[in-house]
Amino acid sequence: MIMAHLAQIIFATMLGTGGFLFARRIAFVGRNINMGRDIDLSDRKAERWKTMALVAMGQSKMVARPVAGILHIFVYVGFVIINIEMLEIVLDGLLGTHRIFASLGSVYNVLIAIFEILAFAVLVACVIFLIRRNIIALARFKSPEMGGWPSMDANIILVAEIILMFAFLSMNATDAIAQSLSLEHYVKAGSFPISQFLVPFYSGFSETGIVIAERGFWWLHIAGVISFLVYVPYSKHFHILLAFPNTYYSNLNESGVLDNMASVKKEVDLMMDPTADPYATPPPPDNDAVPETPLSFGVKDGTDLNWKQIMESYSCTECGRCTSVCPANMTGKRLSPRKIMMDCRDRVDEIGHNRDANGGSFKDDGKKLLGNYISEEELWACTSCQACVDACPINISPMGIILDMRRSLIMEDSKSPETITNMFNNIENNGAPWAFPAASRGDWIKDASRKP
Repeated sequence: MIMAHLAQIIFATMLGTGGFLFARRIAFVGRNINMGRDIDLSDRKAERWKTMALVAMGQSKMVARPVAGILHIFVYVGFVIINIEMLEIVLDGLLGTHRIFASLGSVYNVLIAIFEILAFAVLVACVIFLIRRNIIALARFKSPEMGGWPSMDANIILVAEIILMFAFLSMNATDAIAQSLSLEHYVKAGSFPISQFLVPFYSGFSETGIVIAERGFWWLHIAGVISFLVYVPYSKHFHILLAFPNTYYSNLNESGVLDNMASVKKEVDLMMDPTADPYATPPPPDNDAVPETPLSFGVKDGTDLNWKQIMESYSCTECGRCTSVCPANMTGKRLSPRKIMMDCRDRVDEIGHNRDANGGSFKDDGKKLLGNYISEEELWACTSCQACVDACPINISPMGIILDMRRSLIMEDSKSPETITNMFNNIENNGAPWAFPAASRGDWIKDASRKP
């Protein structure tokens, strides 16, 4: 009895500690997302719900690459459905019961059978993913930005999922043996279509050994799940949670439509309005109004990103589909859309820790997203083709960040490649990108008419 109560206390402590660490990281990420510039994405709610249902829940863009897509669906469905059983495990751990839902009878048997089949599918899928990453070594997993921790992070999660599924199936196998021996505390319940093949590995254990093995696998499974819960918000697998809000707040505009900076658009509208008086006296300021903080043009550091762009950086799965279809990357240029998202996440994380260490205020660390993390060479290599946006399985837009960083270079630093600078000069002097005045634009027709 004492050991049972001790086990309940240990379980409750593990669960509470895991929940606290998970909530603390979620709060940290939430603060970082909220520090981004505000944008309004509250429109077209029905379309947003549909997009989330198709892309996040329906995995519609994952199957564009069938092998990885189908395997990912196995893992995704298995993760969601198998975790339904976590409710029973949590209640058993807190209450000191065993298979508390066994009273459901045949329904319970069907559920356990489904859980086992899905667990096996997840295990096989993870093994194949490990082979694709480390033995076949697909090119998109071997980009420079994937060296070190990013590659290890992916392998840690895959190995952890394999261990969790093995522990779950072994727990059921030893439980089935305990049931057949009519051991105390083990109710006869469940159907074990997969774990039955593991029974021979444990059938030689003594009754005490079976109990120890079953309890050992039970604790390994629940400890693994709690550890996974704590680890996920630090990992690229945070997309398990963030994919849903990220797809809900997708950019629903037509491809190629760029957002205008309000301050610049106001000036252009004034220039294009023939009835506007550019010398008119502006209305007097409202003395009660709070003065606006001057906004930077474009993005120079993590704090210049809008909240959706920060959310996208934390949502990135690091799958590399964006980089694998990027024409600039294909031709050997330094640009990798995946690296852009990873750099934004790392810089925002760094800013967040800086703020927390300084009482909520950022202390200048001498670094910027533009320059220290992302180079000008990377930004100007982008062709703005949106291939990365189209390929992303959860609707992330690296191109949007790239264009905003270009705005900063041009509008704040007056820096651009020579070809673009020449175009700007031609537009200013000739009203067009070409290096000849408007009066000469039709001369080529006269030259062509002289030819026989």
